[in-house]
Amino acid sequence: MIIPNFSDIEEAFARIEQYIHITPVLTSQSINEITGANLFFKCENLQKVGAFKIRGAINAVFSLSDEEAAKGVATHSSGNHAAALALAAKLRGIEAHIVMPNNAPEIKQKAVAGYGGKITLCEPTLKDREETLVKIVAQTGATLVHPYNQAEVIAGQGTCALELMGQVEGLDAILTPVGGGGLLAGTALSAKYLNPDIELIAAEPEGADDAYQSFLQEKLVPAVNPQSIADGLLTSLGELNYEIIKNNVDAVITAPDKAIVEAMRMIWERMKIIVEPSAAITLAIILENKDAFKDKNVGIILTGGNLDLEKLPF
Repeated sequence: MIIPNFSDIEEAFARIEQYIHITPVLTSQSINEITGANLFFKCENLQKVGAFKIRGAINAVFSLSDEEAAKGVATHSSGNHAAALALAAKLRGIEAHIVMPNNAPEIKQKAVAGYGGKITLCEPTLKDREETLVKIVAQTGATLVHPYNQAEVIAGQGTCALELMGQVEGLDAILTPVGGGGLLAGTALSAKYLNPDIELIAAEPEGADDAYQSFLQEKLVPAVNPQSIADGLLTSLGELNYEIIKNNVDAVITAPDKAIVEAMRMIWERMKIIVEPSAAITLAIILENKDAFKDKNVGIILTGGNLDLEKLPF
């Protein structure tokens, strides 16, 4: 396994800067008063494709040699990574082969197709997704771009915290959601390099707590039948990500779905921006643990704003 470092993140930023948004950092006086902390929201919900995933996808795609790129890229995903890789490939002028489960929301399939991704539908099991992807890679010679367990992807995601720490001075802590762990690993590499004393906290749903269990047991524990409204955080922690996280993350804290919905609604109502449940979990952690964050300057990564508006939880 190739573990990226801070230099890889700096190189990633130079590579992707022209293709992404430098997303804003917003604050809310009313939320600060409710939580007792000074919160700085890094708005990746306003990023291209509506999520931070575009950072890692572009870095991976533009890291390929011309010879590799000519054969295209491939992945399996039903979420933000699928759209991100399709757009990244479009920007480089190459093909993106996306394996999606046949029960993937139509809105997500349309997004991938709209960016030019070539979709192959399969049965909605991990086994079918992986087997279908292996066939497509064999047929096309396309390069596999993993959603999170890949050095180039982690380095790309690490550019988010690099930006945040340049935009806000004096942060005491950063909160990042954790699913597969690509963003958390990249954030850890950026944040701890720039400020070794900063507190790095992972936010995870109670019903999908494999990162929490891995942290507790000091070994990689896979998710078993994870259940949460935060559908972007149901993935098991990646092996490469775990190696980075175990040495750099200070704590993994979980929150129940009820708290996630409350936090999501608070962001919508008070900040007038759209975030998905997987992004709102960071604020949920603070609302559930106010004493731990009292009077601290806390950076919060709002990871995305893609959700079905026909199925809002409030």
